Amino acid sequence: MLRNLLIGLSIIVVTAGAAAAQTAAPAGGIKRTPLQDVKFPAGYHIVTVVAEIGPNQLAGRHTHPGVDTGYVLDGEATLLVEGQPDKMMKAGDSYAVPAGVPHDVKTGDKGLKLMAVYVVEDGKPVATPAPK
Repeated sequence: MLRNLLIGLSIIVVTAGAAAAQTAAPAGGIKRTPLQDVKFPAGYHIVTVVAEIGPNQLAGRHTHPGVDTGYVLDGEATLLVEGQPDKMMKAGDSYAVPAGVPHDVKTGDKGLKLMAVYVVEDGKPVATPAPK
């Protein structure tokens, strides 16, 4: 049921995400444009953002307390998920990272723009830095 909700939510906000963030990512950083924060039963909420990372950067190794799923709007990158083979991503690709698994994103020459959906337990941060 949660999976179906996330898929439906992703479809609804893809168009909104593309329109909401039309500016480029700052050099050396990540720009996040919040789209929604939806309360979900059983002590969770669903956070949707458009994230932009400049060219040839690492986002920074981190974890999420819940599922991290998303859709690449523009650019390309390599998703580096601990325990999994590296995954090349380009516009039109989607991804999912399990809760608590350390991961990073390395962008290509164009940078990366994606819509991310996080399932977050109430009272926990959306992301936490992970040791290398």
